[in-house]
Amino acid sequence: MPLDPRAKRFLDTLAASGAASTLALTVEQRRRSLAQLLSFAGPLPTVGGVEERTLPRPAGSLRVRIYAPAGVGAHEVLPGLVYFHGGGLVAGSLETHDGICRALAAASRCRLLSVDYRLAPEHSFPAAIDDGLAATWWVATHAAELGLDPDRLGVCGDSAGATLAAVVCQSAAALGQPRLACQFLLCPIMDYAAESDSRRSLAQGYLIDRATLEHDLRHYLGPEADRADPRVSPLRAPGVMNLPPTVIHTAEFDPLRDEGAAYAERLRAAGVKITYRCHPGMIHLFYGLGA
Repeated sequence: MPLDPRAKRFLDTLAASGAASTLALTVEQRRRSLAQLLSFAGPLPTVGGVEERTLPRPAGSLRVRIYAPAGVGAHEVLPGLVYFHGGGLVAGSLETHDGICRALAAASRCRLLSVDYRLAPEHSFPAAIDDGLAATWWVATHAAELGLDPDRLGVCGDSAGATLAAVVCQSAAALGQPRLACQFLLCPIMDYAAESDSRRSLAQGYLIDRATLEHDLRHYLGPEADRADPRVSPLRAPGVMNLPPTVIHTAEFDPLRDEGAAYAERLRAAGVKITYRCHPGMIHLFYGLGA
């Protein structure tokens, strides 16, 4: 189907603004650009309490922002979602994705815990993964004090944050702990080495493009790392049989569409319970643009 009118209006406005190519941006400009994009989302969804915690990680401490759905008692036990924001692992923060987190907490009726993981190039691969694993372990072992049901804890992420969520989930499955009940991957980057039809046909003009992906990956990996490493491209993991029930959402006009669909099919073939949806007419980041 054609582009959704809301997505088309957004892309037309972006094109008219004369925004510079991502390859021409410094990392700081890339971060400001993402923050500006996500500021278009409109009014913030209503949630209950919002609090921040500081938790330990291998190289210091890590902030986590916790969202409770509206109408939930302070001591009510709820399912939990550990969330990793998008931004190519070089941009994004607790603040830029605050609206997305509020919307997810409200829609899922879960306590959502957004992780302020370290970004490249200041902290390159695998720092973000280390932080994701540390945060998930900490949440699992402190479930009771956080008001979480330890048997209903999952991971969630969007874009490159969904890559982190998938890697954390694969690691937990391989180790047998923490036991995760689900994973929710929203417009995920599943294979940085991919040459899929959607990456070719939607390579330019649909918000995220090849230049953006290469810009971010260069800063995250550096010259030595292998983009086919399963910790970078979880679609290439050797085994996916023991993963928990998985929800994957993609967008029709997203270059990443095909690799998200391929991961869904791979999990289904391995016997994993999978729910897959491709949002017709939509673009990458539609969930954060008020579309």
